[in-house]
Amino acid sequence: MSLTPLCGDLPQFLQNYLPNAVQTENTIQPFVTLTYAQSLDARISRGPGVRTVISHPETKTMTHYLRYHHDGILIGSGTVLVDDPGLNCKWGPNSAENSPRPIILDTKQKWRFDGSKMQELFNKQQGKPPIVVVTSDPIIKEEHVEYAICSINEATKRIDWKKLFEILKKEFNIRSIMVEGGANVINQLLLRSDIINSLIITIGSTFLGNSGTEVSPPQTVNLKDISWWKGTTDVILCARPADDRHC
Repeated sequence: MSLTPLCGDLPQFLQNYLPNAVQTENTIQPFVTLTYAQSLDARISRGPGVRTVISHPETKTMTHYLRYHHDGILIGSGTVLVDDPGLNCKWGPNSAENSPRPIILDTKQKWRFDGSKMQELFNKQQGKPPIVVVTSDPIIKEEHVEYAICSINEATKRIDWKKLFEILKKEFNIRSIMVEGGANVINQLLLRSDIINSLIITIGSTFLGNSGTEVSPPQTVNLKDISWWKGTTDVILCARPADDRHC
């Protein structure tokens, strides 16, 4: 499927929220962009496991433009199991070289690269093989897949995000990462101003209703350096989390 041309004013609008050489080279952690599309009532789908179109084609093109500017793209296992995404880049030359490295958070080791859309694109030289994040040695090691072993934070009983991103940069040379979801991952990382460098949210012109999957962190999140872009039917919010640090 071909992309709608990128809107001419989007590159300049996004420029200050994208990783640059200084930010990606001189830190222990990679530059992390949290990005997703939501409805007017803060839903990212009509319900758990339901694939839902929210964005206008022009903002979908922006998503691929963002992928072009990042080394890695991270999603949770729930999203990859439901959507079977390719996670490659269709903006610019359609090749593996310009695609981010898929990073799959799969602590329960339920997902398989074999037979996936990612494997299909990799075999066609249109995408890269994934890094799968696990908490212990993988039960099954798949060909072309690399594994990042990261411990659980004992206080939160969740993945240790800070440690994970440090591992991804140090061991895999992933200098910039865009996080695309799902809701559980987004809600956790919205609280991490010590990790997230930029926030890019597409807001579609629709309500999905109270049965939808909601993005709503458990406490207040303040933003700074805010910019808005208005498209045909969507708006895009670019911002940075205010420096309210949480563990």
